[in-house]
Formats: sequence, structure tokens, C-alpha cells
Amino acid sequence: MSSKQAAGNAAASLVEDGMILGLGTGSTVTYFLDAVALRMNAEGLNLKGVPTSEDTAEKARGLGIVLSTLEETPELDLVVDGADEVDAAFRLIKGGGGALLREKIVASAGAKVAIIVGEGKRVERLGTTFLLPVEILPFGHTTTAQKVAAQGCQPFLRTTDEEGTLMVTDNGNYILDCKFEEGIQNPEELHRALSEIPGVAEVGLFLNHCDILVEGLIDGTARIRERNES
Repeated sequence: MSSKQAAGNAAASLVEDGMILGLGTGSTVTYFLDAVALRMNAEGLNLKGVPTSEDTAEKARGLGIVLSTLEETPELDLVVDGADEVDAAFRLIKGGGGALLREKIVASAGAKVAIIVGEGKRVERLGTTFLLPVEILPFGHTTTAQKVAAQGCQPFLRTTDEEGTLMVTDNGNYILDCKFEEGIQNPEELHRALSEIPGVAEVGLFLNHCDILVEGLIDGTARIRERNES
């Protein structure tokens, strides 16, 4: 069993009958969805899920998970999502799957947010192993990218193939993947500065969106920690 699968299985144990779930995006979340579906079949759990991407919606629907929307269910009991990096303060970089805008909206609606990660996602400083995704509007994207670069990074428009086809998010936007040579010195200040740039739709810094960290380990076990633990 991979560390990602171990994390997904452990997160499924947090689910209770009758919950309305926020369903994140990414490979680790796929393991969570599989594990939840097994519990639904074995225990008859009655659940609903609000997906953060069309990809997650398709996977969940195929597993028999009833889908909802934030318009129908604006308050979620538990949001489960992955992360690309997490530091000791439970601050995150997310957006590797391109769903950061919807992920942050869904996370904000959750009473609790559980972040599931496999081995190798813990870092001392954000931005040292993974580029920071920033979702931007297509209109004026070159100007927006220049202003993003002025914050001390080298931004790259995300592409989907070797021909350079630009990735388009479910919201019709582009993604800048931003490289910080020394990592991100002050995540809170950077988030504020990037968010103020016209054309930036969302920043892949999730600074107060992790209540529970579920970390899968290489031996197939998982460690569950809450933010308020010492």
C-alpha cells in the first residue's frame, strides 16, 4: 500500500453517516473516494458530496456518491482534500491539479477541513519543492504575469502538452506556476500581495484551511494530527 492510499484510507475513517462532504481534487483524494465508497457499500452510509472539480465529480458519481452543490448545501460537515506542500504550521500549497479556486471556496464552507498527504509533502519552508500555482484570468494575462513576477518569482504559464497548449481550468482561467528560488519567506504577506493584483483569481496558498492533517506513511500506516495539538 502506498503512503497516499494509507492517507486516503485513514481519512475515510473520519466520515460519519449523514455527513455532507467537500470532495477535493487529486490522486490522494481518489484513494479517499475509493475508501469512502467501500464504507458506503459495507455500512450503508448515507452521504452527499460537493466536488471541487469536474474530474472529482465524475469519479465520485461513478462510485455511487450522491453529489450536491454549495447552492443546495452551503454548509459542509467535512472537507477532504490533498496538498502539494505542508509546513509545520499546517500552511499549504495547493493547486497542482488546477482546482485551487474551487478548492478554496469549498474549504471555506467546511466545519472541518482534513488535508491528506503521502510521504514527502512536509517541508520546512513553503515553495521549496513545489511551484506556487496562481489562477489568473485569460484577459491581460501577460500583464498579470509581469505583476506576479514583481513579487520575486519566475512565473510559468501551465501547459498541457509539448506543443505548449495552455491549461484551462474548470473556471475558464489560466494557471501560473511560480518559482521562488529560496522558497516563500512570508506566506501571509505574499498571499496578500498576490491577491491584490488585478487579474489574479486565486492564490494556491492555503494558510488557515487545515484543521486535521492526515499523513500517510511508507509502511502503510497513517498519522492523524489536529491543528491545535502541541
